[in-house]
Amino acid sequence: MLVDRRIERAALDSLIASARDGMGRALVLRGEPGIGKTALLEYAIESASGFRIVRAAGVESEMELAFAALHQLCVPALDRLERLPGPQRDALGVAFGMRAGEAPDRFLVGLAVLSLLSDVAAERPLLCVVDDAQWLDRASAQALAFAARRLLAEPVALIFAAREPGEEFIGLPEQLVQGLDETDARALFGSFLRVPLDDQVRERILAEMRGRLSRLPRGLIRPGARAARQTGALTSAVASEVMQSPGTRGHSGRAARKRIV
Repeated sequence: MLVDRRIERAALDSLIASARDGMGRALVLRGEPGIGKTALLEYAIESASGFRIVRAAGVESEMELAFAALHQLCVPALDRLERLPGPQRDALGVAFGMRAGEAPDRFLVGLAVLSLLSDVAAERPLLCVVDDAQWLDRASAQALAFAARRLLAEPVALIFAAREPGEEFIGLPEQLVQGLDETDARALFGSFLRVPLDDQVRERILAEMRGRLSRLPRGLIRPGARAARQTGALTSAVASEVMQSPGTRGHSGRAARKRIV
């Protein structure tokens, strides 16, 4: 369930509509951890009917590995590598360890990424989503930002989600993702935790949330599960608060545990 986010959803809807009409654009979603950026990426994917979807995510432990994130994004289209102009094909092939050679020219790698995305989008519109962009290796960030600035008449939408975008993304359109307002936070919490809670406990949990949750599944959520990562589920600190509070002990506490852990 995606709660509110009217401004952010409108920005994503406009981006996707533009790509559908053949005008490529990029957007950077910026916001603190757990604010709902990944949920918005999922909304964009669900909204992009008829699009081909490719995705990647920055990995902190791979930040020193040149082109690691770019490889994630391009793997589904590497069967098209031979269609690229020779210098671009060679540069991207070397970057991905598919060909021998000296370190590739970053300009040619950026052009190769742009050409590859354009080739894929020639069949149907393309949506590229990159989560945790603050952890992209520098070479990947440079190549993707280079392509993002040159989509122009390509039916491609490119969305980055980041806590604080790197300098490579300066100048790209940006949408700040902020916490939910009090009314929406209460509605979200009420839809998630359907057990009796006294007012003091409820207010304390809402204060801990600080509007940082934009989407939660109605089913079970386990720590580390994919759904929890995508939705920014309740933090262990908040879950612990529910378990330890007087209003959730006994039967209510057991019911709350079933919902939270």
